[in-house]
Order: sequence, then C-alpha cells, then structure tokens
Amino acid sequence: MTTYRVAPPVNNQELNALFAIAWPHHQWYDFTPVLSRSLSFVCAYEANQLVGFVNLAWDGGIHTFILDTTVHPDVRRQGIGLNLVKQAVAVAQEAGIKWVHVDYEPHLETFYRQCGFRHSAAGVMALR
Repeated sequence: MTTYRVAPPVNNQELNALFAIAWPHHQWYDFTPVLSRSLSFVCAYEANQLVGFVNLAWDGGIHTFILDTTVHPDVRRQGIGLNLVKQAVAVAQEAGIKWVHVDYEPHLETFYRQCGFRHSAAGVMALR
C-alpha cells in the first residue's frame, strides 16, 4: 500500500537514490537548499521506502510550480504520480495559492491533463 506524506523528513541519500533509478542522467544533488525554499513537497512510500516525490516550488506570492515529479520505475502506472501531484495541488490550495504552474515535455501532456492542468503557451530558455 502506498502512503503519502507532506514535507516529511527526507534526506539527500533517499532522494538521490530515487532520482538515480528514475532518471538515467541523474547526478548526485544536494536537495536541502531547494526544499528549504519550496512551499512544500510530497513523498510517496511503500513499506517505508521512498518511491515517489514531487516538489512544490514557490515564488513567495501567489504562484507555485510543480517540479521533479518522480516515481520509481517499479511502481509506475499505478496512480502514484497522479496522487503526488494532486496532493501537492491541495497543499497549494490550502496555502491560498492562486496559480499552480507546470512545464512538461509533449509526451507528458496526457498525464498532466489527468492531474487537472490545461495546456497554455509558455516560454523557456536553456542556459546550458
């Protein structure tokens, strides 16, 4: 059974292990500064093992941004990603946030539509 926790104590070792198995080009990263500036984040666990994560980045005002939606490959397509995003959106709503943004690659449009997002025009600039 999958359990979801909002802003649980999670460490770099757990997050990097999840990201390394979920993202082929992941390199070790210190999540501490990012999470300390986020509105919140949601983690999914199975038998106390971290199997999912989503970050709710925040501009300090009325906008939040869904980032780093990640699910362990062994448990994908079971609704974990959808539940992570929906819980993050609920946290934003409870905090009085007016807009939740998400950027995604075209192959993820169906997933984010299922989460309740609608397509919008946006711009992005790669700096590296």
